[in-house]
Amino acid sequence: MTADLTPVAVNPASLPAPRGYSHGTLSGNTLYLGGQTALDGQMRIVPGGIVEQFRQAFSNVLATLSEAGGIPSDLVSITIYLTDIPDYQAHGTEIGEVWRELAGPVYPAMAGIGTTALWQPEAMIEILGVAVIPDERLVRPGA
Repeated sequence: MTADLTPVAVNPASLPAPRGYSHGTLSGNTLYLGGQTALDGQMRIVPGGIVEQFRQAFSNVLATLSEAGGIPSDLVSITIYLTDIPDYQAHGTEIGEVWRELAGPVYPAMAGIGTTALWQPEAMIEILGVAVIPDERLVRPGA
C-alpha cells in the first residue's frame, strides 16, 4: 500500500471545473469519488430520462477513477441517490446493460437511496463511490 496518505484532489479536465468541492480525493490507494450527477461538458443535465442520466453520471464517476489510474474493477462501493426509485427499478435491465458496457461484469457493494431532490433540479440521479487502486496503476495528481 502507498505510504502517502495526504489527501490529494483528483479533478479530470474532461469534467466541469469544480468550485468548492473535488471530483475525487485520493488518500493512499483509496480514491473517494465525489457525487456525480448527469452533467455534461456544457454544465447541463443530459435529457432523456433515467437511463441516459445514469450513463452520464456513471461516466463522470469513471472519468475521475481513470484520472487516478483506476479501472472499474477497482470500485469497492457505489452509492446511488435517486429522486424516483420506481423509475430506476422500471429501467433496471437497461441500466444494468449500461453498467456492463461501461464497467464490465464486476459489481461492488452498492446502495440505492431515495431522496426528494438533488443539487440540480432536473437531476434524477447522483452517484458516488470508493475505489482502491493498486500501486502499479496508481497515478497521484501533481506527482
